[in-house]
Amino acid sequence: MLSTIALLATSASAYVLTPVGRVPSLHTSTSTNVAVQMAVKQVPHGGTLVNLFAEDKEAVIASATATVELNDRQSCDVELLCNGGFSPLTGFLTEEEYSSVVDEMKLPSGLIFSLPVVMDTSDAAIDVGSKVLLTYQGTNMGLLTVASKWAPDKPKECLECYGTASIEHPGVRMVAMERGSHYIGGTIEGLEVPVRDFPCKTPAETRAELPEDADVVAFQCRNPVHRAHYELFTRALDAPNVAEDAVVLVHPTCGPTQEEDIPGPVRHKTYEVLIEETKDTESGKKTRWAYLPYSMHMAGPREAIHHMMIRKNFGCTHFIIGRDMAGSKSSVTGEDFYGAFEAQDLAKSKADELGVQAVPSLNLVYTGEEDYVTADYAKEKGYDVKKLSGTKFRKMLRDGEDIPEWFAFKSVVDVLRAEWK
Repeated sequence: MLSTIALLATSASAYVLTPVGRVPSLHTSTSTNVAVQMAVKQVPHGGTLVNLFAEDKEAVIASATATVELNDRQSCDVELLCNGGFSPLTGFLTEEEYSSVVDEMKLPSGLIFSLPVVMDTSDAAIDVGSKVLLTYQGTNMGLLTVASKWAPDKPKECLECYGTASIEHPGVRMVAMERGSHYIGGTIEGLEVPVRDFPCKTPAETRAELPEDADVVAFQCRNPVHRAHYELFTRALDAPNVAEDAVVLVHPTCGPTQEEDIPGPVRHKTYEVLIEETKDTESGKKTRWAYLPYSMHMAGPREAIHHMMIRKNFGCTHFIIGRDMAGSKSSVTGEDFYGAFEAQDLAKSKADELGVQAVPSLNLVYTGEEDYVTADYAKEKGYDVKKLSGTKFRKMLRDGEDIPEWFAFKSVVDVLRAEWK
């Protein structure tokens, strides 16, 4: 059993995890510390669970010299910066930090960090020293004090982070066409959190609901959970590198996704009805749920590492890596940008350095003989494998046909029929 952990909150805008009884070392002034007893096995990335929310919010707002309205993607980044999801970051990357992440997949300190978290602008009036109020749909989310401004080498960023500079890649299109001409970096003081379709718990709130000293296996998704997904993440608890008494944290992303994806409010309803349907089952009792305000980059291997780092901050010790994790296809040719196992290979190679173990997802298929089994086992036994493509599934939904329960949960199907046109 690990020693009990104290979560010490201070006006310094950071949470530091230290064994109870020890005095934390903080580089800022302190006020009254509020200790929260924790025994979650996983420590945050870099050892500190950051909390950037300011105490005197009115004074922070009054100090602003400029205002920028965030887009959906940027609002997710600001929320994760403020609540510690991107720990150990205390703001958007500066030029030095950005270059280190792009070139080395590390922060200047040497800590692994796979994708740059940046703020962009085309406003020449915003420069070093500016205090930029970051707003989103009527919510003051934070104040960025600009310490660095530069014109990034976007083609190089895309080649290093996405493995391609082709505009056919959705992440490259985002960098090239959505982001402004310059990036600005510096510290953030957090203000408020917007109301989203998904109620998003902070890392600290999520950690508080996890069992003591147990492995926590994270499952990332951006679509409704069907039977194969459910079998996959519940069986991950039996992986040889996962300890007994582990739980699964199902952690869907709820930021902007791809155009063809199911809208956020509909996805949220599918998750909620599935939680209700499975809560009293044996597998349901070993499953926790939370939602993540994150916008997918579709960056393949590098994004797999990014997801692992984020879930580490939410208390997870393991992360399920599927085939072609965070992958994407060319918008012209339809060809994959990444190999099927590139993300798994990189995740396994960086697992010890990152402090999160990779759990490769099982290749499960449904058979009439034994329900869900691995594809290799089904082939060995000569079983009749039943298949239903996504295209066929959507057509059956539209046409009102019965969806087999081996493929999808009835409660999820009912929501999709009622809410998704």
